[in-house]
Amino acid sequence: MMIKLIKASDTWQIRHEVMWPDQPLEFVQLEEDELGFHLGFFIQGKLVSIVSCFISDNAMQFRKLATLKEFQGQGIASELLKYIFELAEKKDVKRVWCNARCGKKSFYEKLGMTDTFKTFTKAGQEFTIMEICL
Repeated sequence: MMIKLIKASDTWQIRHEVMWPDQPLEFVQLEEDELGFHLGFFIQGKLVSIVSCFISDNAMQFRKLATLKEFQGQGIASELLKYIFELAEKKDVKRVWCNARCGKKSFYEKLGMTDTFKTFTKAGQEFTIMEICL
């Protein structure tokens, strides 16, 4: 297993398949993708999980964390997030945050993130903003 930098376009298929399969592929292509950096988790050379990160001032937002269904439940997304938290500390980032699907809130809490209770709805999905201060 290996975590490495990938291109934004390398994230789109997994984003689409895991997060928004009922939407067109363009739905998961963010205008700001080129402003961030993207990480992939590889197992035996196969890209199985992705995340996109955007740093502004001393905060980092991660977006579109997704793991292929057949690889879920193996701790892969947790490893990606731990990697992001360590990277954020090295870059002197003070806060890491995300827009989490409400149904996934407990996953983020297990990794030390807290709910800000700022919620919103997008395309029929309920989200809450989760954060961790470093």
